Amino acid sequence: MDFGVVLQTNPPASRVIELAVEAENAGFDYVWTFDSHILWEEPFVIYSQILAQTKNVIVGPMVTNPATRDWTVTASLFATLNEMFGNRTVCGIGRGDSAVRVAKGKPTSIATLRESIHVIRELANGREVEYNGSQLVFPWGLSSSLEVWVAAYGPKALALAGEVGDGFILQLADVDIAKWMITSVREAAEKAGRDPSDITFCVAAPAYVGDDLSHQRDQCRWFGGMVGNHVADIVERYGADGSSVVPAALTEYIKGRQGYDYKEHGRAGNTHTEFVSDDIVDRFCLLGSASDHLAKIEELRSIGVDQFAAYLQHDGIDQTLAAYRDVILPAAR
Repeated sequence: MDFGVVLQTNPPASRVIELAVEAENAGFDYVWTFDSHILWEEPFVIYSQILAQTKNVIVGPMVTNPATRDWTVTASLFATLNEMFGNRTVCGIGRGDSAVRVAKGKPTSIATLRESIHVIRELANGREVEYNGSQLVFPWGLSSSLEVWVAAYGPKALALAGEVGDGFILQLADVDIAKWMITSVREAAEKAGRDPSDITFCVAAPAYVGDDLSHQRDQCRWFGGMVGNHVADIVERYGADGSSVVPAALTEYIKGRQGYDYKEHGRAGNTHTEFVSDDIVDRFCLLGSASDHLAKIEELRSIGVDQFAAYLQHDGIDQTLAAYRDVILPAAR
């Protein structure tokens, strides 16, 4: 099982790079960041410095989208980093949330997401692709190698992940929901004639190691609000009984949701997450002692999770990294 960290690109960028180096030294395999160019600093610039100051970690966005960058630019960014640092990138991609919504845009369609994945992957793997009626290839990027992992919650996006994704990203750590979604992705892969074992399954969620559970919950409650944005899309599309297409455990918790302010997106103390109960925080996140984290990691491993990526948007980053370095990662491996 691999392990990653998910960082925000808040200034100063030097601190983000420092945390990435600490994560590699602690034994993490991946360093992910948010990709929301208005709310935070541009991640691809920072990836260059992370890769320059580390040796092995793989870096990428959790997640980018097809709407805010031309797809050929996205592919070129990855291919350039791969040429510079030896194929140490991964592309997490979804329909779009904060990066498009803060500019009054909307998430893309599944069809657009599917097409963008094809264009980005072909170009960033040194292959020719048709784009806007032109045949394109990076003559300088023929040795680049890039996997594209699809972030999804809804049924159509889950199917897409199974049909075309090199990996599947689920941003919550509720074991029952994760099991249902992983099964959905596997079934879609089989229907598409793919081997489900070729797909990497990544669960990402806040991880906070400490003794004060009440404080940990308050620091990580923002995550339920973030996930709620995607769940609200599902409910809007399929009706209040979204449980007909995804588990009721996912749709019911947003009944008290009263909108969302992206200025507080991904931040501890978000004032628009009162509807997120303690139970939801406990289910969606990894909280408590090191042994509590290990127990949940083993549950995730048992249902087929290949990577756990820890969001570190709270006030216990240093102690959490230390606990993973000293106790959790050695024991999990």
